[in-house]
Amino acid sequence: MLFVAMFALMAELSLAQTQEQALPDTTAVAVQAQPEQPQAQDQSQPSTEQQPDQSQSTSETQEAPKPPQTASKPKPAAPPVASNQPSVQLDTSEALFTVLTAMNVCGYDEELSISDPLREQIRGEVAQAVQNSEQAKETVAAMCRLQEQHRQPEASRTVAQYVSLALYLNPPPALSPKVRDADLPPDAARLTGELPLMQRFYEKAALHEVWQRHRLTYAALTARYHEPLHKMLFDTEVYLKLPSTTYLGRQFTVYLDPMGAPGQTNARNYGSDYYVVISPGKNPSLKVEQIRHTYLHYLLDPMALKYPATMKRLEGLLASVKSAPMDDSFKSDVSLLVTECFIRAIEARTSGSARSADAERQQAVENSMRQGFVLTRYFYDALLQFEKDPAGLKSAYGDLVGNIDIGREQKRAREVQFASTADTELLHLSRPVQSKLLITAEQKLSAGDAAGAQKLAQQALDEKSEDQGRALFILAEVATMNRDMQGARNYFQRALEVAREPKVVAWSHIYLGRIFDLQENREAALGHYRAALNAGAALPQAKAAAERGIQQPYEPPSHPE
Repeated sequence: MLFVAMFALMAELSLAQTQEQALPDTTAVAVQAQPEQPQAQDQSQPSTEQQPDQSQSTSETQEAPKPPQTASKPKPAAPPVASNQPSVQLDTSEALFTVLTAMNVCGYDEELSISDPLREQIRGEVAQAVQNSEQAKETVAAMCRLQEQHRQPEASRTVAQYVSLALYLNPPPALSPKVRDADLPPDAARLTGELPLMQRFYEKAALHEVWQRHRLTYAALTARYHEPLHKMLFDTEVYLKLPSTTYLGRQFTVYLDPMGAPGQTNARNYGSDYYVVISPGKNPSLKVEQIRHTYLHYLLDPMALKYPATMKRLEGLLASVKSAPMDDSFKSDVSLLVTECFIRAIEARTSGSARSADAERQQAVENSMRQGFVLTRYFYDALLQFEKDPAGLKSAYGDLVGNIDIGREQKRAREVQFASTADTELLHLSRPVQSKLLITAEQKLSAGDAAGAQKLAQQALDEKSEDQGRALFILAEVATMNRDMQGARNYFQRALEVAREPKVVAWSHIYLGRIFDLQENREAALGHYRAALNAGAALPQAKAAAERGIQQPYEPPSHPE
């Protein structure tokens, strides 16, 4: 019986995000790509993990990732796919608001004339609060001097580094990094010296009062953009014939804040999590193309990891693009190159109207090829057949990448006259070099390769070179996938001894609470749920899960046979 319950817990672990009821302290809106279906169960129940595709192409079946097994334990059947799962969350962040407001106070005026009127209004209120306090004026003067030292030649690069910092901060008034400094992205790490002044600025300028005063307006922003984002998700996944799915511990969040420049979009991939930060302006249109580009990465990045042999075979293409103007990351990592070419082909195939699109699509392909994305033409042509076949991308991906004729594509690449410049890549892999093992481990776990994830997480643990709490948490996830309840319990408990990241702490407590509930130790379970509620106060999904655990003992959802 415990095996059945443990297997259900594995399904729960497949998503640390749940669809929530609206709470007074959050403006988050879950956006679904699928039309809602009637459900008998409470929608707040966590969803199950993506079901392995049994119709996977056979061109590289030896590479299909398999969970590690022991001789005494049969391989578990896959849990069913969630049918009504939110894929993207629209949200706001007080930490992001604080960082951007601090920049505005120090002279960040980029695109102020076309910004949402709320930006100007908040600037005025904060300026008045600073003027009325000598301590606030002294703090702002010192804070602005530091900001000047970190100013980049381009305003967009200046704000980009502060966005990276904001995404790694705990909510005010703490405004402390969620991880140790060594695990911060490089562009954020160099700004941590400003945090004490930002904390003081938040207090002396009464920034929380300003934030609270405009909460309803911020909430209205998320509601305003819900529908166009929903349509983008639906159209994208219908084209790919890929139902909205989620992966273990992965997040996709779109943050809205009017205190930035409307013309700039910041997208980040931190490990297995993806973020897009946009600033609404007077023009009510949403930057759907930029969000979709990042969302396609969210969907496709894990797929490339399932085919390491194919990616190794395609590495010969890298020599063909060394003189191309695109970012150097695409010249050194063939999986990044393949995925970006695939995404650009999808964007070309789905752009424009049915009547006038062909010439525009061909031009888009040509532009991508000239920038160095030399497989765009191949994928564009391959998608013509994909559109006619009933199989979805999950089933077709293996053949799409496996059928690439490297000799033909190298010849085609040699015939391309590369442009002198390339588009700036929207998605920044802004992450610390030191965390490469755990980032790859999380990606492998997302792709279903539990054995590969376990090996890398254990290596990081043995070498003591990366976040030990995250490494132990990944090992606990692997143990859960292997139906090893005692192993999962031990790893979660060890993670709590060393972890500093709130997400790791909160979810370790939650999963321990569920394990103790399954073992009918309600007192121990309640202790962990309460601890999770404290650690996850700023994490809406963790907070909701902890509250459910306190209200009633955890019971694994029933799955159809």
